[in-house]
Amino acid sequence: MLVARQYLKGAGKFLMRLLGLLVLVWGSGAMAADPVRVIMQTTQGAITLELDAKAAPATVANFLSYVDQSGYDNTIFHRVIEGFMIQGGGHYRDLAESPSGPSLRNEADNGLRNEVGTIAMARMAEIDSATNQFFINVADNRRLDHQGDSCSREEEAAAEARAERGLFKPKRCKSFGYAVFGRVIDGMSVVKTIEQVATVTQADFFDVPKDPITILSIRRLP
Repeated sequence: MLVARQYLKGAGKFLMRLLGLLVLVWGSGAMAADPVRVIMQTTQGAITLELDAKAAPATVANFLSYVDQSGYDNTIFHRVIEGFMIQGGGHYRDLAESPSGPSLRNEADNGLRNEVGTIAMARMAEIDSATNQFFINVADNRRLDHQGDSCSREEEAAAEARAERGLFKPKRCKSFGYAVFGRVIDGMSVVKTIEQVATVTQADFFDVPKDPITILSIRRLP
């Protein structure tokens, strides 16, 4: 009975997040002209972000669905690579995964670039696999951008189908890219401090800060 109640509670939260995301996406046209600002409180200090709902409406709506349900509270920056990026939002201090909703359609082709101080969605190899994890660029990572010769979804699907048959051919196209959806407007010094912390390998995780860096909360600003 206890397991069933926990399951129902978790399912209810998931459905609420999904409904909130649908409402935000539906209403994104109305709010598209107005950037949204949020403040991320971390154990290293505060980072203020401006989210570009015009260029990345679905991605911003997805991110805010986690923000509005306190989904990022007490998660950590679990991957920090100096000269590259800091990644977080999907794990707790013990590296257990935080709850996540459905995967997101990749908006990397929105024209925004992975430049210093921008925030983008992390994902698996599949183009449309991002859920809740994000990263902040600490360098101009142009190789993460969508480009003219990036793979299309059809090309990626064809490559996966060949791989399943044991046929591995070198790709002639580049990565679809990682969707940028905002930028740091205050607290870049905090980002730089996080970038420079000592890291270790922990279980199957590489580049984990030796001393955990916790995202205490992310909240909208008026």
